[in-house]
Amino acid sequence: MHGRRAAPPPSPTRIVEMDPRIWSLLPRELLEHLLSFLPLRAFLPLRSTCKHFNSLLFAPSFVSRHSSSSTSLSSFLLLSHPNCPQHYPLYDSTAGAWHSSALSPSLLLPTSKNSSLISASNGLLCFSLPNSSSFLICNLLTRSRREIKFPSFPFVFELLTFVSTPKLGYRILILASGSSRFEAFLYDSRFHSWRKVNGFDRILGETYHQEGAYFDGRLYFATAEPFSIVRFDPEAGTTERCGPELLPPPPHQLTFARLVSDGGERLYLVGGIGENGIARGMKLWALRGGGGGGGLSGRWEEVESLPEPMCRKFMSVCYHNYEHVYCFWHQGMVCICCYTWPEILYYRASRRTWHWLPKCPSLPEKWSCGFKWYSFLPEISAMA
Repeated sequence: MHGRRAAPPPSPTRIVEMDPRIWSLLPRELLEHLLSFLPLRAFLPLRSTCKHFNSLLFAPSFVSRHSSSSTSLSSFLLLSHPNCPQHYPLYDSTAGAWHSSALSPSLLLPTSKNSSLISASNGLLCFSLPNSSSFLICNLLTRSRREIKFPSFPFVFELLTFVSTPKLGYRILILASGSSRFEAFLYDSRFHSWRKVNGFDRILGETYHQEGAYFDGRLYFATAEPFSIVRFDPEAGTTERCGPELLPPPPHQLTFARLVSDGGERLYLVGGIGENGIARGMKLWALRGGGGGGGLSGRWEEVESLPEPMCRKFMSVCYHNYEHVYCFWHQGMVCICCYTWPEILYYRASRRTWHWLPKCPSLPEKWSCGFKWYSFLPEISAMA
């Protein structure tokens, strides 16, 4: 019997390139719709081919289509240290692992050399450029940047809060020490100008330890000894001290307090519990917002207490120097850090569990004080 004749090998697939004249005849809306399906890393190199492609990154219609597609970007925890100011290790919180390479802004932005990273918000990074007496706001993803001159001279800032929002752009609130006294300034990217804020330094006092928490259109700050909450309205430029009804019980037992906003429904308070200025425990409270009107509703509700073994470790890390403690929100986590320790203690809100983020394996053992963490969420629509 004769066997079946073997089937001929399949012919290689022939790639047919579309005639450029066809591309040129496509309606502009259809072309933008097709480009929005490209992965971001594939689209960014196309910006240099024509002015139209370069302008798409700043077109609201294209950004909204790209954001709603299946393409998603990783989120990172970024670590800085004064021993290596242009080298930022990255922890990929989406993949749950340290990134193989560190972030080096000077490779993308030459003007970021001799700079120091001081804040991050919604895809934008804020650097201080002391040599040019200015701040540098940049989006490393789109390579957009803006240099902002200091509002006065001489200028030494004690507290800086940097907030970027999709609708209102970004703002920089600064408490600075001038020639004779403290002064507060507010920069608004919508107007590209500074304005002085009266009364902010007096009501906040001298217990400022970290930047404010942006919540319901206001900035909230925690002060200590005695503990209170200060609220700043960027639109009106007014500052007020919140009443006792907005204090978690019992305020006299708080050895330190830090505020964290989840960017939506809740304002969290991380507080050390103890006596005579020594914390023996740590608790987390939450307060709901008032629906976008700049107010708060209800009372503080206790969420969780830090387990005793983890509390002992954290207190031994900061060694009662609570001014070294700072907190921020990152992708569903309340992150609690200390300038003297290279690890992060974090609370995962969805699971109501506490964890330690391990030390970066590439960090030298000799590095000690000066660790500063940031939440870095790459965002193509954030414009400097």
